[in-house]
Amino acid sequence: MNRSPARILDANANRAREALRVMEDYARFIVDDADLSARLKRIRHELRTALDQLPPGWLEANRDTPGDIGKTIKTESETNRKDAAAIVIAAGKRLGESLRSIEEYLKPINTGAAATIEALRYRAYDVEQRLQQRLGTLTCPQWRVCVLLTESLCSRPWIEVLDAAIEGGADCIQLREKNLEDGKLLGHATVVVDRCSAAGVASIINDRADVALLVGATGVHLGQTDLPVGHVRRLAGRQLVVGISTSTLAQAEAAAKAGADYCGVGPMFHTTTKDKPHLAGPKYLSEYIRHVPLPHLAIGGITSANVAQLTAVGVGGVAVSSFVCASEDPAGAVRCLREAMNA
Repeated sequence: MNRSPARILDANANRAREALRVMEDYARFIVDDADLSARLKRIRHELRTALDQLPPGWLEANRDTPGDIGKTIKTESETNRKDAAAIVIAAGKRLGESLRSIEEYLKPINTGAAATIEALRYRAYDVEQRLQQRLGTLTCPQWRVCVLLTESLCSRPWIEVLDAAIEGGADCIQLREKNLEDGKLLGHATVVVDRCSAAGVASIINDRADVALLVGATGVHLGQTDLPVGHVRRLAGRQLVVGISTSTLAQAEAAAKAGADYCGVGPMFHTTTKDKPHLAGPKYLSEYIRHVPLPHLAIGGITSANVAQLTAVGVGGVAVSSFVCASEDPAGAVRCLREAMNA
């Protein structure tokens, strides 16, 4: 029986290289992140350089794939990956474990090489974290119509508007209440989440990740001056879908790199809901669709009368407030908007 540590080093070197390739391919081909891709490639090449300090051909000469008793031992999680996030997360964990094993078994053989692997392991932890940030939740669909619900804008009781918007075909409701005290906001959020969950509609809480977590909302929507995405992930991990308002391509690209799940894109048109001196307009929406691989919600003064300007550039989804909330027929307003988008 061959008891040489070369078998351990060889097996873990292969695992580490394979994990790095899986992660690098995701960074390169799915999220198009040149920096992450380059970092992973450098770790892979430096791993090879560190192992080159061992006698040439020693690892390969001790390889015994037919005699490896572990190759038929599998767990269910190894053979089932539900999505790309699971694949990348598993690769990241496999990388760290493999590098640690290599480091430990190198210590009696070559302390310099072991120290190099230790440094690579810490770099791998950092790049794993950064890559996971890019994953977001990977569960955010492209909503068609999101209604931003604000009680002060409603011409009818806000709960009636909520129910009517869902009835009319809104597939996402965002509770946007900037001035409610915490207790009242929590009560509103609970009602929104309960009704949305019963109808199979997404529920988003504006600004407040803590409230979104407490009530079990689908996600939270952030402004440019709110908590950064990374801080929200520290609170919630991937429990919450995270959206960010953007008005420039640079903001949108930064949001994607930070791990946002979708972007608000606007303002498209003049609106009385928010004072926005700069109109991003349909031109920005067109740029976003071409360059940012995240779902989006065009926002700002959108009605059934002007939404054709957005469908002309390929809009996937819109977020509206006054057009629905201030309507005497909120359900009809949502239907009218959807029909105009589909026309």
